[in-house]
Amino acid sequence: MKARSLVIVLSALCVFMGWKLMARQESQQGSNNLAAQVVVASDADLNLLRQDLRSQKQKLIAQNLPMTESEATKFWAVYNRYTDELRPINEEKLQLIRRYGEQWQDMSNDEALIYIRRWLELDDQAHQLRSKYVVPVSEVLPGKKAATFFQLDRRITMMLDVQLASQIPLAAAKDSAPGNPQ
Repeated sequence: MKARSLVIVLSALCVFMGWKLMARQESQQGSNNLAAQVVVASDADLNLLRQDLRSQKQKLIAQNLPMTESEATKFWAVYNRYTDELRPINEEKLQLIRRYGEQWQDMSNDEALIYIRRWLELDDQAHQLRSKYVVPVSEVLPGKKAATFFQLDRRITMMLDVQLASQIPLAAAKDSAPGNPQ
């Protein structure tokens, strides 16, 4: 039952995120092309959304990771350190996406490669951070509970990443005409 509620809440978050952060350009309305979507949102909207997502993520973990009071006290202290270290990575990823959303139509091949390399570096940093926290989490939670936390963290992150990725225009979208030199 908890897994089902996790899927429902994550789905709702993804729908909300897609609705709040993304819009199609007017000139491309009616197009079925997934690559034609552009990121648009005010800074205030993004800040509210990030706060809500962090809160919802914490609630989902709490609902799906049964802990004793002692375990919870220790775990949430570790979790808060983890999220504090993850925040700058996510902030940079958001800024990278915003810059891409503003520049993707005029982006050169070299700029596109720089963008994707940086995106992959940020993904790697998040992975390294998650790996770094396996030991601290396993020191405050038994093995299965520690594993459950990392499973939940990955699932939530992947669902949000899939939703976000589906809304980011593909770099080659502007080159869709055959023979278009770019």
